[in-house]
Amino acid sequence: MADSSPLIIEPRQARAADATVILLHGLGADGHDFEPLVPALPLAKDLAVRFVLPHAPRMPVTVNGGMEMPAWYDILDMNLGRRIDEAQLKASANMVHGLIDAEIARGIDSRRIIVAGFSQGGAVAYHAALTYPKPLGGLLALSTYFATATSIEPSEANRALPIEVHHGSFDPVVPEALGHEGAERAEALGYAVTYRTYPMQHALCPEQIEDIGQWLNARLGAKEA
Repeated sequence: MADSSPLIIEPRQARAADATVILLHGLGADGHDFEPLVPALPLAKDLAVRFVLPHAPRMPVTVNGGMEMPAWYDILDMNLGRRIDEAQLKASANMVHGLIDAEIARGIDSRRIIVAGFSQGGAVAYHAALTYPKPLGGLLALSTYFATATSIEPSEANRALPIEVHHGSFDPVVPEALGHEGAERAEALGYAVTYRTYPMQHALCPEQIEDIGQWLNARLGAKEA
C-alpha cells in the first residue's frame, strides 16, 4: 500500500523552518505534482519555508464515469455551479486542519502558515483556511472556485485573512468565471482579496510563479530575494 503521508520539502537553508506552506494538488494528481514548483519560487534568502504537499485519497469520481482516482471530494455535475459532495470536501478541509495543527506542534506560529490549493485542492483550501480557529498567514487559491461560499461558517480568527486568487484567462477545465465569482463571494463575506489573471489554461506560468514567490515573501515578512 502506498504511503499516504504528505510529501515534506524542508527549507533550502540548513536551518529549521520558520514558516510553512500547505499546498493541495488538483483532481487526479498527487503531492508530487507541485514538487517542481518549490525550487522555482523566488523566495527571499532569509526565509526558511517548509512545504507540505499532501496526497488526496483515491475515490470514484462521478463526472469521470465513476473512475477511481486521487480526489479531495466527488464532483457530481460539471455545470457552472460544480455540484459536489460537500461532506467529502469538509472532511478534506478537516484533514488540512490536522496538518496545520501538526505544524504548530512543530513550533511554527499559525500566522506563518499559508494554505494554498490548485483546482479541486483550491476549493478545499478556501474552506480549510477560512474555518481554521487560529489566525493564519494567508490563503492562495489557484485556478479554482469557492465551492462552499453559501454554506461556510467562517472562523472569527481569520476574518482578516488576506486571500490571493489566480486564474488562467483561457482555462477550459475551471472557467475563469468560476474563479472570479469565488473571489467576489469571498469579498462579499468581508475578506481582502487580490485577483490576478494570466494568459494560460489550467496550469501555472512563469509570471505567476514570480508573483507567488513575491506574495509569500510579503506575507511571511521577509525581504525581497
